[in-house]
Amino acid sequence: MSMIGVLGGMGPAATLDFLDKLVKLTPASRDQEHLPFIVANLPHTHDRSSAILGVGRDPLPQLLAGIALLNQIAVQVIVIPCNSSHHWFDEMSRLSRAPLLHIAKTCLDAIPVSSETRVAVFATRGALMSGFYQRELVAHGLGFIPPDFEHTQPQVDLCIREVKAGHLEAAGQFMTQACRLATQQGANTLIMGCTELPLASRYADTSGLVLIDSSLELARASVTFALERGWNRPGWDY
Repeated sequence: MSMIGVLGGMGPAATLDFLDKLVKLTPASRDQEHLPFIVANLPHTHDRSSAILGVGRDPLPQLLAGIALLNQIAVQVIVIPCNSSHHWFDEMSRLSRAPLLHIAKTCLDAIPVSSETRVAVFATRGALMSGFYQRELVAHGLGFIPPDFEHTQPQVDLCIREVKAGHLEAAGQFMTQACRLATQQGANTLIMGCTELPLASRYADTSGLVLIDSSLELARASVTFALERGWNRPGWDY
């Protein structure tokens, strides 16, 4: 059976949000027209951002163990609804028997190229220090606001923390403050480059910003990949 492998649990609420989007984006009128997927929900994976910043334990062995598990199940594509983990994208790709979809590439493909586009990226400090979003923005010829570690990032950090703790309304307040700062700096497009942020955005004022939801774009790319290969069509009869 062809199926999508989801390496999740980073965090659990973000993984559930991704799966909800995956199901809702699938054009189906009955159970049998939905896409097969299996989830390795591994919340004990060491903090990715802390590791990138050099102050936390290395999560790569755990990430590779998750890839190995999905290899054993023989999935045909792997997606990871955690932005910071993509710092180790190359290492995971080398071990994986199936292609991996890159979350940042799916986001950038969703932004029309325009000389007027000014992108802000909200993400963990580790993901921003890794620089994979900035590299994609340059490759796509899009103008972007450099990360503001002094004023905006503390609000983003608190937002992510509150989502992980299950306090979505409080998270929304911090995201509102971060969005106001981003628009003041000239941003008109916001990449929510942490999969916790879309959950907070439902409780935030994001006026003046076109939102690019990394979880949603990864789900879109996953559905497109699977539909192009006919995984929504049952391959057997009982």
